[in-house]
Amino acid sequence: MRKALFVAGALVALPSMGHAQEFAPLPGFYIGAGAGAVWYLSSTTSVGGSFSSTTGFLADVVAGYDFVGPRVELEVGFGFIPFTANLAGTAARSNFSGEAHQLHVMGKVLYDFIPASTITPYIGAGAGIAFVDGNSFLQNTVFAYEGILGVGYNIDSQWRVALEGRYVGTTNANVVINGVNVGVNNSNIVAMVYGQYKFAPPTATAPPPAPAPAAPPSFMVFFDWDSSVLSQASLNVVNQAAAAFKSKGSARIRATGHTDTSGPEAYNMALSLRRANAVKNALVREGVPAAAITVIGRGEQGLLVQTGDGVREPQNRRVEIVVE
Repeated sequence: MRKALFVAGALVALPSMGHAQEFAPLPGFYIGAGAGAVWYLSSTTSVGGSFSSTTGFLADVVAGYDFVGPRVELEVGFGFIPFTANLAGTAARSNFSGEAHQLHVMGKVLYDFIPASTITPYIGAGAGIAFVDGNSFLQNTVFAYEGILGVGYNIDSQWRVALEGRYVGTTNANVVINGVNVGVNNSNIVAMVYGQYKFAPPTATAPPPAPAPAAPPSFMVFFDWDSSVLSQASLNVVNQAAAAFKSKGSARIRATGHTDTSGPEAYNMALSLRRANAVKNALVREGVPAAAITVIGRGEQGLLVQTGDGVREPQNRRVEIVVE
């Protein structure tokens, strides 16, 4: 003859001693496993007499999702408990004893009170189904429920251990003894040690930084003192600027003329403009549309080599050509 039933267990983890330091909890999926002891709460049966037990054992696994505070879990557990039945009436069988088994599946809702702390107290509740012994192994299918009180120790944002206590019950299970249907109340206290691992969330890959915009091509031509005539070397540079313009397909050219500091300032302003126009005319001869060219005269402003007034500096007698 088979035994009565046994209840379900749970899991969670054992806190070690430590300081309640803060860390950054992350939401995510986790898995866990635990094991512990079960004590059956002695009760009467539907025909009189009683069921009692010594310490049993429970192990289970969970998969869950942590919202940082609230958590949800699916738990699957299996356990056994030694029992003794002292029945009355026609079902009486003195000192009938054995081992009751239970397999259960429960959905659970839990709440961590201080999820950012190393030591985290929590509560929870669960409900589901259990398969418990009747006249054969795991014969009865019954409704199972539990209340949970625990304290966890967060090693870091992914690992946790905990110590958990719970009350677990099911609706009555039945066993036929000497032709009599005997219903047994199933209420248990469970103490479990539990370990949990939370999967790290995927890390976002930052897009590579956008490349810095390339500087527009620029060219520089130089002039003799008090001259706006392009030398052959300068014409070669102008040809390069025209080729750069054509390679862009759609562009503009800015030609900015400069002088050194020798001579009157007003004269130099006009000279710088003549130099810029000389470059423009050479570009037009190379096929660059005149409307695409802007000329600017800056005179003595924007010296390439800083000098005093009245200095004939060759590097300052120039036109800068920028293809934009």
